[in-house]
Amino acid sequence: MSELGDLDIKEVTLTMLKEYLARQANRLKPSSLGHRIRFVRSLFRYAYEETYLATNPSLKLREPKLDKRIPKFLIEEDIIHLKISCQSLRERALLEFLYCTGCRVGEVEKVNIEDLNWENCSAIVNGKGSKQREVYFTTECKVWLKRYLASREDSCKALFVTDTHPTKRMAISTIRWVLKRLADRGEIEANVYPHRFRHTYACQLLDNGAPHGFHPRNARS
Repeated sequence: MSELGDLDIKEVTLTMLKEYLARQANRLKPSSLGHRIRFVRSLFRYAYEETYLATNPSLKLREPKLDKRIPKFLIEEDIIHLKISCQSLRERALLEFLYCTGCRVGEVEKVNIEDLNWENCSAIVNGKGSKQREVYFTTECKVWLKRYLASREDSCKALFVTDTHPTKRMAISTIRWVLKRLADRGEIEANVYPHRFRHTYACQLLDNGAPHGFHPRNARS
């Protein structure tokens, strides 16, 4: 707000604010401009509510309309190519778990073997804010997870461990790298990254009758 000059807040008019924001619009993204407008409105609302201002010149400021971003998801053909590209039990188990649970990569990193319930084909994951939730996986995923775990000779409690150090939990960066390697092998044009599986999972649920506005965090089946 220093661009308005050395003015008392009582001297600022709606026209001044609009001119200031028009200049900001030339260098800020619409989302950042929206944040700036909300800050300005908050500042003047506070001054008005504290009776420092007789009127609030920011009331008529409007945030720019943002284009709704379409979540990027993987098509079924991409998933098939990724599965064919797997060269180890760990790769296939990881791919299946990401694909059918809709978990965040940070949740996958933290999952322990003891968090799995084989009878229900479910797992307890720790999400944002240390909130726990239950996710479900398919019978196919269960088969690959069991094959992968049976092949391991370590005693690490983590569901997914590194190849070079089997006693070490697989890090988020390694999970990303594994997916990139699978995408390269399968010659997939789409950018393959963990969160894209989350979007894919949500789109599948919508295709299967989940209500619009549904979010993966609310899924229980």
